[in-house]
Amino acid sequence: MVDTRSHLKGHSLGQISDFEIKLLRVFKAVVDCGGFSAAETTLNISRPTISTHIANLESRLNLTLCKRGRGGFSLTEEGLVVYQEATQLLEYMERFRSKVNNLNTSPTGELSVALSDTLSLDERCRIPQVLKLFGEQAPNVELVVDVMHMGDMERMVLNDELDVAYIPYHRQLAGLNYIHLFTDNNYLYCGRENPLYAMPPDTITEQMINSAPLVHAGLKPHQEVYHNLASMNLAGTSYHYESRIAMMLSGRFVGFLPEAVAKPHVESGDLKAIATGLKSFPLGVAVITRKSSHQNRAKEMFLNAIEVAFSDVSAEAPY
Repeated sequence: MVDTRSHLKGHSLGQISDFEIKLLRVFKAVVDCGGFSAAETTLNISRPTISTHIANLESRLNLTLCKRGRGGFSLTEEGLVVYQEATQLLEYMERFRSKVNNLNTSPTGELSVALSDTLSLDERCRIPQVLKLFGEQAPNVELVVDVMHMGDMERMVLNDELDVAYIPYHRQLAGLNYIHLFTDNNYLYCGRENPLYAMPPDTITEQMINSAPLVHAGLKPHQEVYHNLASMNLAGTSYHYESRIAMMLSGRFVGFLPEAVAKPHVESGDLKAIATGLKSFPLGVAVITRKSSHQNRAKEMFLNAIEVAFSDVSAEAPY
């Protein structure tokens, strides 16, 4: 329902910066989701942060855009206008970028790619092969490659701040396309200094496992992962595998790791898989891009390079 209460006019909006564009994206997502709480998952940011962004936008526009409270979420009359215009503006910007990138036979500009840690050199991702194929097809495109947190990558791809991301995915968001690459089996590991390390496998009980301090990724997991974590002693958080392994090597923590990531540390004797019959789960690795009706030739060529590099592989997503 639109709130038709009038507001003070006379404020003139100056030049629109990247910051205002970001705020408009957040505002549009909130409206599309029907409220602040529902937008948390889509934007992958907390409700207080969303509220701050909306307050900043209202301050810059000198308008009240929406009402939120016990009566639920609703747009003001001005908020409806801003939403409609913001939707057109963001669509025009995406269309402009795509058309300019497609003007040349060989695309130019920049393509941003991000990966979760350890994936860059994981042979199963075939990153070198993909980059070689893409470079042959689009030699004039500048590649910007970085390592990021999975939640940041999801948010940035959704907000069109990042073109392509490689993630170990715990969920599938409605605004993203997923290309499943492979599945990792995740087991529970402990370091050599942990009391569980030297225990015979058949003497380790589920009660022992659940009481052991666990370091975990700190993400909202899918149901199968949640089932494994729900009864455990969540005592530490570390998203990146490298720091998580360091915490496990201290002897204090146990933690889940993909089998391939743990392998060199298992072979050296520093880590050991425990209670494999009690605790384990599959975790998919995928390439994500934003769903869009507008063409981005460089991104399409990058995705085509992935398709060619994986033409001999047929992998089913674990969920």
